[in-house]
Amino acid sequence: MEASLTGARRDRDLAELAAGTTVDVLVVGLGVTGAGVALDAASRGLSVVAVDAHDLAHGTSRWSSKLVHGGLRYLAHGEVGVAYESAAERHLLLTRTAPHLTRPLPMLLPSTAFTTGWQDRAAAAGLRAGDLLRTCAGTSRRALPGTRRLGAAEAGAMAPALRPAGLRGAQLSWDGQLCDDARLVVGLARAAAAHSARILPRCRAVDLHRDGATIVDTRTGSRLTVSARAVVNATGVWAGDLTPHVRLRPSRGTHIVLSAARLGGLWTGLTIPVPGEFTRYVFALPQTDGLVYAGLTDEAVDGPVPDVPEATEADIAFLLDVLNSVLDVPLRPSDVLGAYAGLRPLLDGAARTADISRRHAVIDDPDGIISVVGGKLTTYRRMAQDAVDTAVRTRRLTAGPCRTRRLPLPGAASRAQLARVPAPRRLVQRYGTEAVDVLAGAPVELHRPIGPDIPVTGAELLWAVRHELALTVDDLLDRRTRVGLVPAHRETALPVARDILARG
Repeated sequence: MEASLTGARRDRDLAELAAGTTVDVLVVGLGVTGAGVALDAASRGLSVVAVDAHDLAHGTSRWSSKLVHGGLRYLAHGEVGVAYESAAERHLLLTRTAPHLTRPLPMLLPSTAFTTGWQDRAAAAGLRAGDLLRTCAGTSRRALPGTRRLGAAEAGAMAPALRPAGLRGAQLSWDGQLCDDARLVVGLARAAAAHSARILPRCRAVDLHRDGATIVDTRTGSRLTVSARAVVNATGVWAGDLTPHVRLRPSRGTHIVLSAARLGGLWTGLTIPVPGEFTRYVFALPQTDGLVYAGLTDEAVDGPVPDVPEATEADIAFLLDVLNSVLDVPLRPSDVLGAYAGLRPLLDGAARTADISRRHAVIDDPDGIISVVGGKLTTYRRMAQDAVDTAVRTRRLTAGPCRTRRLPLPGAASRAQLARVPAPRRLVQRYGTEAVDVLAGAPVELHRPIGPDIPVTGAELLWAVRHELALTVDDLLDRRTRVGLVPAHRETALPVARDILARG
């Protein structure tokens, strides 16, 4: 079946459900985990409906650090199993599932006046353990080079923004980076649709029960009943709103958006220890569009969970303080181009959210709803596999084995093949082999960037309308592309986005 997601297809799928179709699996939530569950189930031959009250990647999945990492932090907490799982899933993303959306990223961990000799040695030992995990996961040094020690001069040459005074050198390691976390979700949803899953954003599930749910189309207000043999709650930090049997302790992680030029043209990631902490760091992560995302915080969130969390002034000040501990020219609040915050769906169980495990759990509750909670973006595929395995076993569904270890997303190809795609490199990094189609499907005047300092083209917006179910300007600017992470860029892009939405 065609991998394109369109408004017409959505309407057709809703009409078929209204006629009384019963499906094998109803998935609630279309973040990375829910989209992953939909793909896993559909690729096993199960009939699937996946709904979300908002858009694809509307929640936590778009607010990550854009890393697919090897779980080094979890080793420091003694969680070897979680760390290995993360390294193994990173390997799949880099080499099979989404080579077009991922890349190796060099990371510098500087030794400065704020770190002691024993801290440097402990960090080096941890990075070497990370190398061992990489090897055990099957990732070659060609894909992710090993760790090595740099002298002060070499470290300063790689990251000129570092303060020379007190710089004793750095550890150079490598990790995986996503070009865009929301694009990963869109790719998963399209892959699921290609296996006949019905992908239905802006359909709110209410009254969940063992045999299905009532669905409200938030665009029209119409209601329908979806009958399903298994119901999977993959709503992340909002999972407890749909079932009383899930207890989560949300944590807010904030990032700030900076100009790479303000950091000396930073092209390598920086890992900066938080003063007074042993296993907490702030990362400065260069993107391919001239921006740097720096984060993150770890603050407990009490009370109702908002649809879109906001970065606080205290979070931003904390990040600037940690960054300035290693920078030669301190950053000022006016250097912050934007900020975003996401909520981690942590399983309840520790005094500080920073100390809570990132393991995931699949809960088959007494009401017959299967909830998949906890975890992190890197391990979405394993979370989805475990959830579908539970649904197949407990609901006695007839299904094939999990196929997602070897199932590429739309546009995926080997790195050698991607290098030969006749399209601009930036487009290939976001669309893979489909980059050619993105350009071919748009008039030449839409091949240009849509504004100063905004590399996104009109062709990408048109592709999103025609193939990625972008139904609003917010979909275009905040999720199919990430223009909205810089408010000034968003304001510039609004007229173009409105025009393309109308013509699409």
